[in-house]
Amino acid sequence: MVDFLKKIFGEKTSKKANIHVETAPLTEDQLKNVTKEKAIISPSQLLVGVGQSVGRQRDHNEDALFYFNSIFANSTNDISFGIFIVADGMGGHEYGEVASSIASKTLGEYLVEKLYSPLFNPKLMSPPNESIQELMENGIKLSQTAVMQKAPGGGTTITSGLILGDQITIGHVGDSRLYFIFPDGRIEAKTSDHSLVRRLIDLGQISESEAKNHPNKNVLYRALGQSEPFRPDIISLTIPKPGYILICSDGLWGLVEEDELFRLATSYDNPSVACTKMVDAANKAGGPDNISVILVKIF
Repeated sequence: MVDFLKKIFGEKTSKKANIHVETAPLTEDQLKNVTKEKAIISPSQLLVGVGQSVGRQRDHNEDALFYFNSIFANSTNDISFGIFIVADGMGGHEYGEVASSIASKTLGEYLVEKLYSPLFNPKLMSPPNESIQELMENGIKLSQTAVMQKAPGGGTTITSGLILGDQITIGHVGDSRLYFIFPDGRIEAKTSDHSLVRRLIDLGQISESEAKNHPNKNVLYRALGQSEPFRPDIISLTIPKPGYILICSDGLWGLVEEDELFRLATSYDNPSVACTKMVDAANKAGGPDNISVILVKIF
């Protein structure tokens, strides 16, 4: 013990030394670090938050969002299932909001019917013959048809993620975005904007900074509701686990920088609180557009 005290207080310490040590109470954050044990989450699961706002410069909301989330776990299986969709309508009052609502509902209902029912209640339906990527593409095409029929003159983006186990299949049209957020500090966009300015950036004609103030930054060359035939972007990836998936309209990512999106997504235990903070940040930046966000926290 004496040797130990010598190392801390110097060689003058001895058995007869009268040592007076003053301590200060730990702060609340220090107490959390000392007492909080890392929870082991089993089975793997998805915690979901959503946020939405009309913004500060619009008089109505043309965005729509949809999510459906479930889990099945027993001694041999651990299956997370989730459908997450953000649609940003275009075309003015009624047209844009109808288009986004129809598109998100049509795709969500189609994927639930084709995948969720046979997976979790095999007696209801037989498994689909199509691959998951084919189902996602067919669902978006069905949404396109529904928009053309029920919202003529309107249009919408659609960005969707279908999680099944450790895999996500992304279906994307327009300029809403899906991001992966990793615990090591990375935030990566997994969709590419179908916009004029994105194409100009890819061609090297303008820079990222110039794109932010470009007069045609909201012009899309691909969206649901357009008469020209197109194929949605479809990709399957391994989910970040642990990590986050963020899906949002350009009313969020166009106003809030990616490093701030990362900070807000990871600073709160509850994804719903994080989404509220993101919406607040976009509104504080001016809120020129509708804002929609889904945040999926993956354990």
